[in-house]
Amino acid sequence: MAEYTLYCFAQSGNAYKAALMLNLCGADWTPRFVDFFNGETRTPEYRKNVNEMGEAPVLVHGDRKFSQSGVILDYLAERFGKFGWTNDEERREILRWTLFDNHKLTSYVATLRFLMTLAKTGETPVTEFLRQRATNSLKVVNARLGTHRFIIGDRPTIADFSLCGYLFWPDEFGVSWADYPQVGRWLDDIKALPGWVHPYTLMPGHPLPAGLTIAAPRPR
Repeated sequence: MAEYTLYCFAQSGNAYKAALMLNLCGADWTPRFVDFFNGETRTPEYRKNVNEMGEAPVLVHGDRKFSQSGVILDYLAERFGKFGWTNDEERREILRWTLFDNHKLTSYVATLRFLMTLAKTGETPVTEFLRQRATNSLKVVNARLGTHRFIIGDRPTIADFSLCGYLFWPDEFGVSWADYPQVGRWLDDIKALPGWVHPYTLMPGHPLPAGLTIAAPRPR
């Protein structure tokens, strides 16, 4: 039995952040497929036994269970002593960029990709809004990478793995790295790390089952 179990599915960039970290650390881990598109995370059983928030990823390590990709990355950095911080200032800088990613990059890119590629809504005022927000955040990351090889310096950290989670599908949310050359260079550097695997290969659930219809979420 593997030491770590990650509840995940191939289309989730948030799950990929954790899966990539496990792989790059050489962890003894196994994926547990989450049937997200058929509603598994919305079931009472999942919310009671796996994650009360009804989300993936979830990392299980012994009798401990972690949700939220940033928390999982932080835990694994401590466990493996890799891709983390060397002092309090670096830890806060990693946290700063992880929070920026969660609020300003992943939140918009992931939703835009979901609507365009999975729900297939086509261009709408909503996707136009999301694209503008995503573009603004990519400009920030591109500028940062113009002066840093990786997000906080010359070595990769969990801040990089958080920020890159949804960026290996540029065609699925309609971006060209020619417009963000430093981001493209940085993603190539991450791909060159020993243990890097594309999300569709690293996690189960790709391709989607034939005939599956994914509806865009309705306003609440």
